[in-house]
Amino acid sequence: MLKKYLLLCFLMGSASSFLAQSTDKDAFFIKNIHNAALTQGKSYEWLTFLSTQVGARLSGSPQAAAAVEYTKQMLDTLNLDTVWLQPCIVPHWVRGEKEQISIVQSNTIGNIDLNGVALGSSIGTGKDGVAAEVIEVKSLEEVDQLGEKGIKGKIVFFNRPMDATQLNTFAAYGGAADQRVFGPIRAAKYGAVAAIVRSMTTRLDDVPHTGTTFYSETERNIPAVAISTNHAELLSQLLKKESIKIFIRTTCQHLSPKLSYNVIGELKGSEFPEEIILVGGHLDSWDLGQGAHDDGAGCVQAMDVLQIFKRLNYQPKRTIRCVLFMNEENGQAGAIAYRDSSVAKQEFHLAAIESDRGGFTPRGFSCEGDESIFEQRFKKILAWSDLLEPYELRFQKGGSGADISRLKPQKGLLFGFIPDSQRYFDYHHTDIDRIEAVNKRELALGVAAIASLVYLIDQYGL
Repeated sequence: MLKKYLLLCFLMGSASSFLAQSTDKDAFFIKNIHNAALTQGKSYEWLTFLSTQVGARLSGSPQAAAAVEYTKQMLDTLNLDTVWLQPCIVPHWVRGEKEQISIVQSNTIGNIDLNGVALGSSIGTGKDGVAAEVIEVKSLEEVDQLGEKGIKGKIVFFNRPMDATQLNTFAAYGGAADQRVFGPIRAAKYGAVAAIVRSMTTRLDDVPHTGTTFYSETERNIPAVAISTNHAELLSQLLKKESIKIFIRTTCQHLSPKLSYNVIGELKGSEFPEEIILVGGHLDSWDLGQGAHDDGAGCVQAMDVLQIFKRLNYQPKRTIRCVLFMNEENGQAGAIAYRDSSVAKQEFHLAAIESDRGGFTPRGFSCEGDESIFEQRFKKILAWSDLLEPYELRFQKGGSGADISRLKPQKGLLFGFIPDSQRYFDYHHTDIDRIEAVNKRELALGVAAIASLVYLIDQYGL
């Protein structure tokens, strides 16, 4: 009995010593990841070129094609095991001439131009524009209640603000974006001639925000625009005093779909190459500004994860794959093409991490997965919390990302990289989403955070 007891003590002591050594090894390597990202990272350099030399990258545009070529060239310089382009057919919508949105002949203020932009996928008004009385609503349900009697022949103004009391601004966005995505088609159902949507931001400013709106291939569609929050407030105040008429002229249109590509590079795993760990963002952006935060930041972070591993001479056990998805903003053709190819090849994504919330200070990761495996695997990643706590990174249950969500049936874990969200919707889908809005150090810390999680998954699996 004594021998058995001594043997047990020895084994427990050996296990504790091994675990301590493993933890120390991991802590040192994660520190090395952060050091390399902060001093030898390439993300800001790449993002500067992507933002200033390529610019806004709406699917189907020459700039989107240039972004594909540039990022592929940069991945080619990293001496990865494989770099390739994956074709997809994307929609090609163009904004056309600068929009005209004006209050006309108001008894209070006369004529005034409003700061506004066409919503993505909107049809144009025609060269003569449209003019009509405006009716304000706060919800899709209110449109249904007004019906054809209250809506027909009018311009419907959707004016529900994002909830500024929400600490998670993405939750606030989710609570308001339905009026932009579905509002115009709902108003068209009852005979509206156009739709105006309050821009999606918690800030009161003069910057209009675009974004996609859903259009029907079989039902009647109407022109749709967004106006700045300051002008939304002005319009709402005027409507309390008098009937307001607005003139809108847009020339946006849909052109023929185009061939584009996802950009992919990978480091092959040495022990479990069939287990894929994906890091990615979406390469397209809206046609305003430079697409720096949305989502140039996520793309260069994914690329820099591979650059950091190569710089540290790290040989992964599992395959680490960078995917820059095309057409997230108005169709997700890239995500669909990637999913279809992955299914055809019978691939298994052990984990996928998407960065599509801007290049701000890292806060952690949200995580989701098929219910049959989620709880067990989520407990596993929680065991790494102590290693990431010095970098103020936390894990939470929640969504992941639009482009990787289609991989959920493969029963790996899906992660959304979470940076601080307070400023993101100041820039989201606007002309001010430019490189000047991105902090180099915050962007690099995001690279380090993502690379640290990839390292732990690669070392220990799920």
